[in-house]
Amino acid sequence: MSTPSSTPSAPSGPSRTRRPDALTLEVVELIGDVVARFYADYEKAAGEHTLTGPQARLLSLLSLEPLPMRKLAQKLKCEPSNVTGIVDRLESRGLVERRPDPADRRVKLAAATDEGLRMARDLREGLRFAREPLAGLSEDERRSLRDLLRRMLGD
Repeated sequence: MSTPSSTPSAPSGPSRTRRPDALTLEVVELIGDVVARFYADYEKAAGEHTLTGPQARLLSLLSLEPLPMRKLAQKLKCEPSNVTGIVDRLESRGLVERRPDPADRRVKLAAATDEGLRMARDLREGLRFAREPLAGLSEDERRSLRDLLRRMLGD
């Protein structure tokens, strides 16, 4: 016969089977709406530059720093072979170039060209969806929103 101390105990902290409260469900729904609107606006801005959404996202990533193909695939959540095709198309337009990684010459980095950097900047400036709503918030409110989003993402 097992004693209470020898039986497995329930995990401490929030239970995985506990239903979220109404406020949490509403926040999750709102986050989904924000994501959907962001992607729709991103696709529209990309189209204005005759880019696909994935091409625009890759170019945006490369505007921050050159990255190896494998890292790009991880960030875009796709196969490295897909990234190769996207980089090929952007390279043919003069927006991206491949260069050896200074730390490991066997690895190729994809990097935005000057023209690619200009286009990535134009894309960011073309995202209209959040500009007006964010402008309607005070600087303290925008800072709080930023900090809460970072906290949710674990940054």
